[in-house]
Amino acid sequence: MKTLSKKFNFKFIAICISLLVVGSCQNASYKEDFAMETVAITESYQAVDGSEATGTVANTPVQLKIIKSASARYKVEDVKKATAQVKEMAQKYDGYISDLRFENNSYEKQNRFTIKVPNTHFDALLDSIASVSIFTEFENITTQDVTEEYLDLESRLATKQEVKERYEDILRKNAKTVEDILATEEKLRILQEEIEAAQGRLKYLSNKVSYSTVQVDLFETVEYKEEPESYTKLFLDKAGSGFNFGWELIEAIVVGLLHIWPLLIIITLVIMFLRRKMKKK
Repeated sequence: MKTLSKKFNFKFIAICISLLVVGSCQNASYKEDFAMETVAITESYQAVDGSEATGTVANTPVQLKIIKSASARYKVEDVKKATAQVKEMAQKYDGYISDLRFENNSYEKQNRFTIKVPNTHFDALLDSIASVSIFTEFENITTQDVTEEYLDLESRLATKQEVKERYEDILRKNAKTVEDILATEEKLRILQEEIEAAQGRLKYLSNKVSYSTVQVDLFETVEYKEEPESYTKLFLDKAGSGFNFGWELIEAIVVGLLHIWPLLIIITLVIMFLRRKMKKK
């Protein structure tokens, strides 16, 4: 009996130890799997974040320098009224009218003017002007990309300014003789002219980019009337012409007498002298 109880106790202990070992192994494998999963998530996040950052830097666009211009012709009901409305629109969008020309003939009245407007308001102004028309004859929009020229000028300008600074440093420290001073000053003069030319071109391009040009033609049709081949004056017209002629004749006589006043005085004196002689006789 004792032998059997010992065997039973040994088996029971062995089974408990086996269960403990299995349980510990499962816990250990669960922990390892959790750690591996955490590492995988971290690496994946870092990879995505790095790729997004790289893509953002690579896709950063250069600020484009675009010159916009447009020309359009619109039919309106009243040219004068439509012109006043367009002027108000230009002021609303911080623009101004740089040129205006009015034409009137037997077929139509036309107002042609040029508007300078900030580049950001270019499209809005065109849409607003089109809203006052009853018919759009044409609209032409053109763009000119000067980004490459602008960046090239900026790069050249920076280089020339650096060279100018070096020449100025040479002039202050190393130029000893008159020949060296004159040669350095000549180089500086040429560089200054090139720098001013580049700055002027950059300023011109900046103004063209900042302010777009819109040329607008507003016109209204009028009823055609043929000009008469001959014109007959009415009585009032003839009376007015006669009155004007009479007044002009009086003016001419008075002006003519004023021109010959010395002769009139001499004639008057001669007549008075002759009359006295005749009285004495």
